[in-house]
Amino acid sequence: MSVLPIVTYPNALLTTPTKEVEEITDEIIQLLDDMHDTMIANDGIGIAAPQVNSNLRLALVEIDEESGLFEMINPKIVQSAGETIDVEGCLSFPEVYGTIKRADTIVLRFYDRNGDEFEVEADDYLARAFQHELEHLDGKLFTDKIIQKIKPEDLESYMEANLE
Repeated sequence: MSVLPIVTYPNALLTTPTKEVEEITDEIIQLLDDMHDTMIANDGIGIAAPQVNSNLRLALVEIDEESGLFEMINPKIVQSAGETIDVEGCLSFPEVYGTIKRADTIVLRFYDRNGDEFEVEADDYLARAFQHELEHLDGKLFTDKIIQKIKPEDLESYMEANLE
């Protein structure tokens, strides 16, 4: 198990677009494994390569056991629809939370560690997690999209008040 340090704002890597992965090497596989260990160790549901000091187009999302782990190499959103506003946080912005408007449903295309191509349709929370991580790969920050900032101490009461 290898837990990597989390890159935090204002590190310039977080605002730098990533490079496409040209070839899936042992180093890429190791980085995916380390990213997963790092995400779990930090109680995250997603992580992108820039958050562990890499400029490659790699991201992981695992919102729960039911949906499972998505290891994404060169992911891109090919379709999106609807919009929803919900709360987000980010490992690179400790103690920062806010409401963000995102597409409600997306179709995502990516490669896995074996080089197999996948197309996944996601909605609700999973779609939100994918969009958040893919923005990291484009050098975009969730803090630039915050509609309403939520203090860490108000997060639980906000979530309870806004559960559908």
